[in-house]
Amino acid sequence: MSRFRNPYRKWKSRVLLSLLGLGALAAVFPLVMILLHLVREGWSALNLAFFTETQKPVGELGGGMAHSILGTLGLVGLASGIGIPLGLASGVYLSEYGGTGQRSGERLAGWVRFALELFSSTPSILIGVFVYGLVVVPMKHFSLLAGALALALILIPLVARTSEELLRLVPGSLREAGLALGIPRWKVILHIVLGSARPAVLASLVLAVARIAGETAPLVFTSFGSPSFVKGITEPTSALPLQIYTYAISPFEEWHRMAWAGALLLVALVLILNAVMRVLSHGLGGGAHE
Repeated sequence: MSRFRNPYRKWKSRVLLSLLGLGALAAVFPLVMILLHLVREGWSALNLAFFTETQKPVGELGGGMAHSILGTLGLVGLASGIGIPLGLASGVYLSEYGGTGQRSGERLAGWVRFALELFSSTPSILIGVFVYGLVVVPMKHFSLLAGALALALILIPLVARTSEELLRLVPGSLREAGLALGIPRWKVILHIVLGSARPAVLASLVLAVARIAGETAPLVFTSFGSPSFVKGITEPTSALPLQIYTYAISPFEEWHRMAWAGALLLVALVLILNAVMRVLSHGLGGGAHE
């Protein structure tokens, strides 16, 4: 019987592997086509002026997106500085203290989870409207700070939920071993639990930051955009998604080329960020295991 089963198993394995390969190609093919189209349409507009000059007035040729590039870096950097610590703290609390059996701790964890689910399920444009009423209206003008707060509200639930799930995957025996050695619980969490999950947590942070880097809707109500370099966190600022939208809806062919170039640059920045953080996460992971 085994001689009859082996050919059938090999045939079934080859069929399933072929189907998996076709599925992978079907998933990658649209991405490759998008990247090729972005390169074809936007490569011609990438020059030195694109990275060093600001937006030209309507009707003038040339110009660049230097102000939008710096604005995106400022928005994402400030949003990450606000959202990542709060998101990680929330994830650590839910993972390490949310199921301790104490009624007060579980009740607080329930409210934290509810708030995170509420923000994660809220459309980004509504978050922009919320920050508009919370920050822009009292300040009476748009600002980089308001845009960063809107992006941080999108970032916090992404970081919190993924970090909670990743920390729950760390074996409980590691926590018990650290506590048995007399190590304080906060050190066990910081050095052992987070250290064990560090590569995966870093990868999740990259995905969350890449997620907010391409947001446009909340920035329309908060940072609004600007044709020049930002002068401070309380002033309006441009961003690559905003500038791409502005150029794309314009009637000028030159601005359409700039929009394609901006989209290509935005995708390239996300890919580079993922590649760099993947290398760093592997290096940190190797150091942790040693």
